[in-house]
Amino acid sequence: MIFEDDTHDDEPCYIISVAAKLVRLHPQTLRYYERLGLIQPSRSAGNVRLYSSRDIIRLRKIVRLTDELGLNLAGVEVILRMGERMKELQREMELMQADLEMEINRLHSLLRQERVSGPHERS
Repeated sequence: MIFEDDTHDDEPCYIISVAAKLVRLHPQTLRYYERLGLIQPSRSAGNVRLYSSRDIIRLRKIVRLTDELGLNLAGVEVILRMGERMKELQREMELMQADLEMEINRLHSLLRQERVSGPHERS
């Protein structure tokens, strides 16, 4: 069984018929989603579509957005791209936060050194 937590699993292992059963869609629908660019399964050496757990999770999200929320595929595409962009921005913010924390620690260290060694005369 595939859970939302398994997003680290990028190993392509499900052929299209198995992937279609897992998400309760027709294989032709998966091909259509691929043509639209909503999903990009890997290909085997024999050009067979192979879906990863991450692909299955994405397909389930597409099904949820279309079936439960009534979005059309253009809306789904917008939401998926917005989600990807939000993840990118979150990663950038985390990097910036780490950089700022290092700078704050560096400045705190300089202040401590200044207090220990005393003020320097300025010319």
